[in-house]
Amino acid sequence: MNAPIGQASVAPGQLRVIKRNGGVLPYDAEKIAVAISKAFLAVEGQQGANSSRIRERVTQLTEMVENTFKRRLPSGGTIHIEEIQDQVELALMRTGEHKVARAYVIYRDKQAALRQQDDVNHHPTLQILGSDGQLKPLDLTALQQTVEKAAEGLEGIDVPAIIDETVRNLYNGVNESDISTTMMMATRTRIEQEPNYTYVTARLLRDDLLKEGLEFLGLPLHTSENEALKAFLEKGVALELIDPQLLTFDLEKLKAAIMPERSNQFTYLGLQTLYDRYFIHSEGTRFELPQLFFMRVSMGLALNEDDREARAIEFYNLLSSFDYMASTPTLFNSGTLRSQLSSCYLTTVPDDLHGIYGAIQDNAMLSKWAGGLGNDWTPVRALNSSIKGTNGKSQGVVPFLKVVNDTAVAVNQGGKRKGAVCAYLESWHLDVEEFLELRKNTGDDRRRTHDMNTANWVPDLFMQRVIEDGEWTLFSPSDVPELHDLTGLAFKEKYEAYEQLTRDGKLKLFKRIRAQDLWRKMLSMLFETGHPWITFKDVCNLRSPQQHVGVVHSSNLCTEITLNTSKDEIAVCNLGSINLVKHIKDGALDSEKLKATVKTAVRMLDNVIDINYYAVPQAKTSNLKHRPVGMGIMGFQDALYEIGVAYGSAEAVEFADRSMEVISYHAIHTSSELAVERGSYSTFKGSLWDQGILPIDSLDIVAKSRPERMFDVDRSQTLDWDTLRQKVQKDGMRNSNVMAIAPTATISNICGVAQSIEPTFQNLYVKSNLSGEFTVINPYLVRALKERNLWDVVMVNDLKHYEGSVQKIARMPDDLKALFATAFEVEPRWIVDAASRRQKWIDQAQSLNLYIAGANGKKLDITYKMAWLRGLKTTYYLRALGATSAEKSTINTGTLNAVKNTGSAEQVAAANALAAASVAPSPAVEDDAFANAAPVPLACSIDNPDCEACQ
Repeated sequence: MNAPIGQASVAPGQLRVIKRNGGVLPYDAEKIAVAISKAFLAVEGQQGANSSRIRERVTQLTEMVENTFKRRLPSGGTIHIEEIQDQVELALMRTGEHKVARAYVIYRDKQAALRQQDDVNHHPTLQILGSDGQLKPLDLTALQQTVEKAAEGLEGIDVPAIIDETVRNLYNGVNESDISTTMMMATRTRIEQEPNYTYVTARLLRDDLLKEGLEFLGLPLHTSENEALKAFLEKGVALELIDPQLLTFDLEKLKAAIMPERSNQFTYLGLQTLYDRYFIHSEGTRFELPQLFFMRVSMGLALNEDDREARAIEFYNLLSSFDYMASTPTLFNSGTLRSQLSSCYLTTVPDDLHGIYGAIQDNAMLSKWAGGLGNDWTPVRALNSSIKGTNGKSQGVVPFLKVVNDTAVAVNQGGKRKGAVCAYLESWHLDVEEFLELRKNTGDDRRRTHDMNTANWVPDLFMQRVIEDGEWTLFSPSDVPELHDLTGLAFKEKYEAYEQLTRDGKLKLFKRIRAQDLWRKMLSMLFETGHPWITFKDVCNLRSPQQHVGVVHSSNLCTEITLNTSKDEIAVCNLGSINLVKHIKDGALDSEKLKATVKTAVRMLDNVIDINYYAVPQAKTSNLKHRPVGMGIMGFQDALYEIGVAYGSAEAVEFADRSMEVISYHAIHTSSELAVERGSYSTFKGSLWDQGILPIDSLDIVAKSRPERMFDVDRSQTLDWDTLRQKVQKDGMRNSNVMAIAPTATISNICGVAQSIEPTFQNLYVKSNLSGEFTVINPYLVRALKERNLWDVVMVNDLKHYEGSVQKIARMPDDLKALFATAFEVEPRWIVDAASRRQKWIDQAQSLNLYIAGANGKKLDITYKMAWLRGLKTTYYLRALGATSAEKSTINTGTLNAVKNTGSAEQVAAANALAAASVAPSPAVEDDAFANAAPVPLACSIDNPDCEACQ
């Protein structure tokens, strides 16, 4: 039976009938009798219909039908008109009235045909307010057609139920424009039961924005997206929102390449995110349509190409298919009058008042137009250092960081997203202990930076002192200026020389502490406040291709960029990410498709450098000189689901290795090919590339600078790297750097995949960001459960009860428990090992969040030492759950989503790995150091949805 539309309330014991138009009327047996009489009339004529036998038979049949419903609904209820007619037909057959039954069936068919000819099916009571201010009946036929179109090709969609709920939530006089919102509310609430409802909701939203955009452009509402290209560009140029150069393209050729059907692949979260923050608008009215958005971005990136149309189409196909996605600044601004397309900026702050405030001004300008900022504050002298100009004492770094914090809050991208900055300080700086406390909620608020990120820039020598339980000396950079630019063994030699000066009494301003005590405080603050992050100075520099022309003094806001900075150069990086799951075919990595994607993606990224708007001259100088780009990945977890491999497994680590090797090989090869076509970057000579040292080879440089037991990185490889080395030395490189894995906090939402290299956060949760709240359910889990006939309402409730975890659901098969383990259920060693395998192929770094359940001092100590031991360049947020605290998402049941702290798997495995390298956990880091610490806030897409500075 079809679900009722607009069901009215029913008194106990009373039957009501739902008409085809949704109206509800009292049950009337006389109407059934009349219908049966007409059937007899059609067979036996007027005389037969009036005979006493026929009247008795009509009464008998009417009672049979009525009794059927009374037995079925003894307490009353509603019956659809079609079911009544089914029962009449059945009663005629059972009593042997076959001719009459046949006549009745023919009559029903004729009536159905007539109804189909009448396209308009109005609700009997609901009146809606049209855009012209006039009331008109609700058109149920149009409503049904809209939902059916949105559900086309999707399984598990209950169209009548959506219509029913939509009508129930409408009222007399409702605005016509609110009907689509009501439909979307009816579909989005069902996403937790069937993931395909996210596509239905997205298609309903698309209908809305098509109407909004086409009306604004003055086009008929049936106009397809490709036909609207010219009108869209002309309107955008007229409003001074789009670069007039886009109108000089062959628009007919581009129009033919646009594929409106690709908008069907959006999830609701993805399309809503684009609608709210990316589509071009005029005073709040969005007139950029989804596929026009991708074409506008592609045209902007192809402006300087020889065959602009062919390249624009090539770029469009990559973006609109979700095989690759450009970063947020590129999506915002490509093809506009202010084409600020770069994602990250890194600066070094000099040690003088003019330079300090100049750096803060640069921050403001970059924050206005650009993405995330990484500031190196190590050169600024420490508290109580001598100031010759005034014969006074310095106030140190911290007061200036308060100004930086407030500047980031004050200056943002026109309300598009908040300004975001991260301050870096080396671990030997005399102000480092106060720097560690910047994000605390207690203490002098004038010396706190609640809105700014912080990160430790840690030299290898410090890690060695921690492991060996040695002393560590803190200096003011004004007394030890060389340390800022020295790395590896050269840093060690100079640092120890300065330590000797303190022993000889020749250097007065310093502090000597136990290295493990500082390490303990670093981890304690990281757990308590989420900052400062831990990043490693020497591996970033020793593996940098550009170490011949400068020093990497910090990373960026999200810790994936490792580029040189100085007072004359602000490093810039341009980002984009390959959607890895789109490159899985028949349960394996599709290397040929991946090769083609990388080739186009690197070209797009290289184009950004020349098209880009630079807010400060130092950024332009640096970017054009070195031409770095950062191509990364997202959807790593989705790819693992597709190949049936659990994140916490040796197979996943191997997949991370092999997939990144393929990407690295073709990224380097493409940049070398571009060098043949366009020329090498200007500082190529003398670089590691020029020396034939590829990222995989630079591991040897690190190994030589550390004790052997303190560097444990896999060196396996499968591709022909010798040939590539020779090519790079012969042909050069277009880009000083080509790879970096960013967090993809927003673009992964657009593509509907897990962000970056993250494991699944939860299998069912509610995601909140600037676009609203969205139910997120793991579609791969639902698919797997459906295949085993385990997906039902009970399973949905179990997932809610256990907060997205499958581990405690009794009927969940063990193999699925392993495959769908969530982030806090994956041992941290697997995350670190997979990152280590990727890092060996990457010339920059990766934004790596570490998830630790049942966090305590020993676990953090082991995990971060493992990160250093395995050769990671940087780490990002620590996402920790204490043994008695958990982040709630969909419901509040009191059941914690924390892995039971037994001291166990990840700790034992990590300890074994460290022991094998003769590295023991620090006894200084005790569990009680974390006993009263609050759980660290989750980052980026979970609790900090405003942070989209990288991607």
